[in-house]
Amino acid sequence: MHVAIGCDEAGFDLKELLKSHVAALGHSVTDFGIQSGETALYPDIAFAVATAVSQGAQERAILICGTGIGVCISANKVRGIRAAQAHDTYSAERAQKSNDAQIICLGARVIGPELAKSVVSSFLSSTFEHGRSGPKVDRILHYENAQTRAP
Repeated sequence: MHVAIGCDEAGFDLKELLKSHVAALGHSVTDFGIQSGETALYPDIAFAVATAVSQGAQERAILICGTGIGVCISANKVRGIRAAQAHDTYSAERAQKSNDAQIICLGARVIGPELAKSVVSSFLSSTFEHGRSGPKVDRILHYENAQTRAP
């Protein structure tokens, strides 16, 4: 699977750790930044990652900031994206199985490195269970497509 990863300066160390972890799981990883010593506005990174996922260049993604909240809100502004914040393995699994989320968002100041690796593993190993969840995700898409965007 092709997995994008991106962060702001608060998430840099966790991003580097998770890049290696995702690669060790057998996935290809595309790093959208930041690089060491850089600073960035997390909405810029989240938007770039979410756009790559929405366009099909990446299958899934991991976004990291201090809390995971800012990157999650930002990624969800991209049409077609379902990003979910998760700091436990159950939520990460359900984000994919129940909500078909393509992006998991983590807070580097909230989650420890070992738990973060477990959360990412749960997310990447889960697949969407269309059954009872399908109509719910379809309804999310219905409302998203019904929205008119201001120019």
